[in-house]
Amino acid sequence: MLIVPMASTASWHLLEFLVAIIFFHSSEYMLAIFFHGQSSVTLSSLLISQHYVIAMTCALLEYAIEFHFFPSLKEHWSVSNIGLMMVLFGEFIRKAAILTAGRSFTHMIRRYYADDHELITHGIYRFVRHPGYSGFFIWAAGTQVMLCNPVSFIGFVAVVWRFFYTRIPYEEFFLRQFFGSLYAEYARRVPSGLPFVK
Repeated sequence: MLIVPMASTASWHLLEFLVAIIFFHSSEYMLAIFFHGQSSVTLSSLLISQHYVIAMTCALLEYAIEFHFFPSLKEHWSVSNIGLMMVLFGEFIRKAAILTAGRSFTHMIRRYYADDHELITHGIYRFVRHPGYSGFFIWAAGTQVMLCNPVSFIGFVAVVWRFFYTRIPYEEFFLRQFFGSLYAEYARRVPSGLPFVK
């Protein structure tokens, strides 16, 4: 009697997870093509790295193990729905960042100034300097809350935070070179958008 509801729980969780991943990556790729042209975009704009595949595989393994041994852990629908809201909110923030920045948004850190590169301080950038990173951070954590994966949640939060903790100062080194005091003043007024990252 419990097999059908439990199977439907797994089906629903995994469907939400799959839809979230497919939408995130395909929309990133399509927006890159829209703003930069197909000839300038490679498959790297799908944002799927070897480390990312390993992380998502670990998340699915955790889900399968916990579903088998602790099925009631996956029945916390209120927790799963919070995760779904985090995924949607993170997606909204990240896509707002891309749409606001337009051609100035790239998946690779620009180390050389280009004529079309401008400092974006309006829209969502009025509230956080790195809304694309904020959005991804919330999205990634949300995928694990949605699956009710406590171990992967901690792992994802730690790894993604650490990645941006090192990436933001590196990126901002170049932004300060490109925009000088204009960027310094912007960085002084507006938070990074990630916890404990200046």
